[in-house]
Amino acid sequence: MGLLSKAEKLKNKPKVKAVPVAEKPKVLSKFKDRFKKEPKKDIKAVTRSIKEDLARQEKHIKKEPVKQTKPIENKPEKDLKEKVEKGGKKRFNMADIKAEIARERDQFKKVKISEGKPDTKKYVFTGIKGFDELLNKGIPKGSSILVAGGAGSGKTIFALQTLCYHASHGEKCFYMSFEESEQRLINHMKDFGWNPEKLIKSGNLVIKRYSPFEITRTIEAMLEKEKGELLIDLDPVILPGNIKPTFIGLDSLTAIASAFTGKEDSYRIYIEQLFRFFEKLGSTNLLITETKQIPEIFSTTGVEEFLADGVIVFYNIKREDVRENAIEILKLRGEHHKKKIVAMEITDTGIVIYPDQEVFGGIETS
Repeated sequence: MGLLSKAEKLKNKPKVKAVPVAEKPKVLSKFKDRFKKEPKKDIKAVTRSIKEDLARQEKHIKKEPVKQTKPIENKPEKDLKEKVEKGGKKRFNMADIKAEIARERDQFKKVKISEGKPDTKKYVFTGIKGFDELLNKGIPKGSSILVAGGAGSGKTIFALQTLCYHASHGEKCFYMSFEESEQRLINHMKDFGWNPEKLIKSGNLVIKRYSPFEITRTIEAMLEKEKGELLIDLDPVILPGNIKPTFIGLDSLTAIASAFTGKEDSYRIYIEQLFRFFEKLGSTNLLITETKQIPEIFSTTGVEEFLADGVIVFYNIKREDVRENAIEILKLRGEHHKKKIVAMEITDTGIVIYPDQEVFGGIETS
């Protein structure tokens, strides 16, 4: 027996199942023990608890900041981040970015508040072909515009044509004549085919002739009553009926001034009262004044130009044995317009302006 071979000993030795040697992770063994202790708990709840513990342990082991994976959509934040990164070692800080954005927004609000109020002005046009192209926005509603020029230059036609245009669009228009009669003006409009009878019948166009000498006597009587006081309260024009016109044509201030010859102070009082009356009425007014064919002054006393919001000048230029018409917007208070003298023509249907045809020769004004 003692002589049994080594091979027989090994043959008779009981077989033992080999177990691979491997060190089990402590974390897993910990969870395994915990699962054994709590077998009755829901498997999903236990799994969730294990995942949360693993996440906490992983966070403490790595000790690294969580990277932001969501792209930055806010442009100011993105710009500020790039600024900080380019600047050096300073670390990106969201709190600083939000504070910077808040400051920028405050500045933007201040800028918006300091901006002026939107333009609330209303503008009107004449309806005359070519003329309105000389204007940027139009003529401010409620303005008083001098229409200055020599005899035969087209001033009366310009005023009548503008009023007929607005009357045909349903607006109330009033033409005050201190020279020509109502019938003569009506015939004048019929020659251009404007159908004034229809406009008058509708009540949109009213034409009335006044005597400048009656106005002179009224002013003188009131001045005498007030013992020469320069500030008097009067209505310089008696409007017919209950009309409240949106457009007024007055032809002409020169005729009124001629009735005040030698009484310049009285004329200035009347003109000031007239402009105040128009301003209170809120109408847009075309006030005709007679000048030289190549005017150097645009009103009788100069006070009219001072009180007016704009000046439109008509030229009647003589070239050898032919006369040519031209027009210019000399002044339009507070508004942009084309500052050039352009060609004009009086046709069978009224005035036509050529805004691209500038007139250079034959005009010399100061």
